[in-house]
Amino acid sequence: MPPEAGLKSKVPAAESTLRILRLLASRRGPQPAASIAATLGLPRSTVYHLLAVMEENGFVMHLPEERRYGLGIGAFELSSAYSRQEPLSRLGRPMLASLVDTIGESAHLAVLHGRDVLYIVEERAKNRPSLVTDVGVRLPSHLTASGRAILATLPKSQVRALYPNAAAFSERTEEGEHIRSYAALQSALDQVRQRGYATEDGEVTAGFASVAAAVTDHAGWPTAAVAVTFLGEKVPVEERDELARQVLRVAGELSHRIYGRG
Repeated sequence: MPPEAGLKSKVPAAESTLRILRLLASRRGPQPAASIAATLGLPRSTVYHLLAVMEENGFVMHLPEERRYGLGIGAFELSSAYSRQEPLSRLGRPMLASLVDTIGESAHLAVLHGRDVLYIVEERAKNRPSLVTDVGVRLPSHLTASGRAILATLPKSQVRALYPNAAAFSERTEEGEHIRSYAALQSALDQVRQRGYATEDGEVTAGFASVAAAVTDHAGWPTAAVAVTFLGEKVPVEERDELARQVLRVAGELSHRIYGRG
């Protein structure tokens, strides 16, 4: 008997748990427990028991009104932990350096970490001022173009879990049209989905604006975001579409390099 088969026979619960997580990760939205059991060929009682344990530990979120289960914050933390490691940084850094050379503006790569975005790569353009987006800095995702690009790619139920009440929203400056409620956040994210990229103007640092696009995996789930930040007064609104086009190009290339998707 191969070692793998012997291992599976000894810990079937662990194997089934991982299969459930992989299934939920491959879907665009939460799934009914019965559908999970049927797809994986597992007894319903086993699936309900495992889902309950995963829910208690934050890896699965139960939506009682819909009678469905989706990935929880714990699963996103694991995803973010992987994204912060060397593969993503090593692939992203030269691509961002090339982007900076092309457009002459500073660029950065960020991942979702709880309700914040965590910056893991920054490439500063020559003769451009320093930014708050240094490597290791965390900022509220709803304020940043990077965060909005990532949030717009998540199912609405997951965004709601991240922003359950008004206390989840914060502000950094007095500029811009700040997002102060879940309804306002969803409206902003709808615009991101329509455009294909996210924007921010003065909400992180007065006088600076950003455009960003999500880096996604083979199932369309967000892993990171590529963003460009610039002095708002130096880049007219009509020229920002070209910056967005370049950002979308790099985000698409990085997705392809990591996951083999076009």
